[in-house]
Amino acid sequence: MDWGLRNRISHIIKPNDSRALMLAVDHGYFLGPTEKLEIPRKTITPILKYCDSLMLTRGVQRTSVDPKYPVPIVLRVSGGSSIIGEDLSNEEITVSIKDAIRLNACGLAMSIFVGAKYEKQTIVNLGQLVSEAEEYGIPVLAVTAVGKEIGQKDARYLSLACRIAAEQGAHIVKTYYCENFEKVVESCPVPIIVAGGKKYQNVMHLN
Repeated sequence: MDWGLRNRISHIIKPNDSRALMLAVDHGYFLGPTEKLEIPRKTITPILKYCDSLMLTRGVQRTSVDPKYPVPIVLRVSGGSSIIGEDLSNEEITVSIKDAIRLNACGLAMSIFVGAKYEKQTIVNLGQLVSEAEEYGIPVLAVTAVGKEIGQKDARYLSLACRIAAEQGAHIVKTYYCENFEKVVESCPVPIIVAGGKKYQNVMHLN
């Protein structure tokens, strides 16, 4: 693994404790102005200091993030479908490596939809993105998306999706927490970042 690649990963996953708090605000790429992200800058700015990295689209980065603030960027580079479309899994790569470099991205994020109609397309997208990104020492984060079938989050499915992402060369995988999560971790040879969930009123739910 080249120095540049290792350096960028160290900005996303902290070397001292191997943990990462990634603030994902890329939801608008398929949801549009969803709740709390109607005006991205208003949501992002007050909480930037609490996160290790920021996952977002190039449009929101350019319009809503102060370039003077030293936050590592994990750039969403896939898209093409919306929540009102036929199938969320019908995604392609929408951002060039050159544009990601211009934006000083520490990592590139894209979704794979294992078991969905366009499964093959998204997995091939991942493999091709890894090949291109490796040339420039940029790590790729694969998101194990589940589309509209949000209930499909058991350990067997997530283990399959995470392992496939790692096999294609993803340097980091982002997935959902589930029962028997240790099985997901054990079978995935690259670091895993756990996706956030719905909002709870009681902090005890985080234990």
